[in-house]
Amino acid sequence: MENWYLQNGKESDIVVSSRIRLARNVVDYPFETKCTLEDKKNLIEDVKEILPSLGYGLKILKLKDMDDITKMSLVEKRLVSPDFAVKNYEVGAIAINEEENICIMINEEDHLRLQVFAPGLEIEELLKLMIELDTKLSGKLNYAYNDKYGFLTACPTNVGTGMRVSVMVHLPALTTTGNIQKVLQIISNFGMNIRGIYGEGSKAVGDIYQISNKQTLGVSEEEIVNNMKVIVDKIIEQERLARKYLTKNSIELEDRVYRNYGIISNCKKISSEEAREILSDIKLGTDLGIIKELTDSKIKQLYLYSKPANLQKRIGKVLNQYERDIQRAQIIKQIINS
Repeated sequence: MENWYLQNGKESDIVVSSRIRLARNVVDYPFETKCTLEDKKNLIEDVKEILPSLGYGLKILKLKDMDDITKMSLVEKRLVSPDFAVKNYEVGAIAINEEENICIMINEEDHLRLQVFAPGLEIEELLKLMIELDTKLSGKLNYAYNDKYGFLTACPTNVGTGMRVSVMVHLPALTTTGNIQKVLQIISNFGMNIRGIYGEGSKAVGDIYQISNKQTLGVSEEEIVNNMKVIVDKIIEQERLARKYLTKNSIELEDRVYRNYGIISNCKKISSEEAREILSDIKLGTDLGIIKELTDSKIKQLYLYSKPANLQKRIGKVLNQYERDIQRAQIIKQIINS
C-alpha cells in the first residue's frame, strides 16, 4: 500500500496534510524528565508487548538502531519531531505501521505521543481513528489522569485533552497578493498557532504553513476538531479567492509558473531550499491546470525526494551537499519524465 504522504486527500490543492497528536503518560513511570534510562527501556518493552493486540500492524523501531539519514528522513516526513530524532537516540523509539499513517513516539516529551496522519483535510476521520487507537491503548496501559484537569502531561500547555490537531496548508496566492499576514493574524486571534513545516520554532518555507490548536484544557476533542475545520475552511476560501484574482492576469502567472518549471526541469544542480521555493509555484501551476505535464502524485514525489535525507534514502548512499544538489536535479527530471 502506498504511504499516506504520497497520496491525495480532500482539498489537497490547498491542504497538504492533517495530523492529530495525543500526549499520554503512564502512571507506572515518573514523567520523562525524572525517568531513569532503565524506566525508559522498560516502557518501550511494555509498549512492544501490547502492540500485537492492537491490530494495526505496528512495529517497534529504536532510534539507536537507525543511522542519521534514516532518522532525518522520519523528520522530513513529519513522523517524528526534530528534537526527538536528535536528543532521544539512546532510549527513543517509535511504533509505526507499514503505511506510516500511525506513528507513536515513545519517550519524547511525554511517555507516549500518539500520532495519526492523512493527506488533505481529513481531521474528522482522523479523530475517529485516534479515539479507537487511544481507547485500545488505555485498556492496556494505566494513563496519568486527573478528574479535574484531564490527562496529565509534562508541559502544562498540553494538559486536558492532550490533543493537538494540525493542518498543513499551501498558501502561495495569499502570499503573492500580500494578504498572508492579515490572514495569519486572524488565525492567531482565533486561538490557533501558525508555524513552519516542522512545527514549533521552524519557519514557513515554500508558502507552507502548519496551523494547530493552542487550547487543550476546557474543550472536548470534538470541539477542537470542529474549531479547526471552521478555520481551515475559511483559509481555503480565502486562498481560492486569491488564486482567482491571480488568474485574471493569466499571462503574468503562467509566465512565472513556466519559468520555474523550466528551471526545475532543466537544471543540472539545485539546493533543497531553492527546490522547495520553486515547487510552491509548480504545485500552484499544476493545481490550477496551467502545468499539464505534471500530476498530483508527481508533485508529492517531488516534494519528498527533493529533501536531503529522503533523497539519500532513495539513492541508497551518503552524499555531501554538492553531490546532493546534483542528484536532486537528476531525480527531479526522473520523476517529471516517468
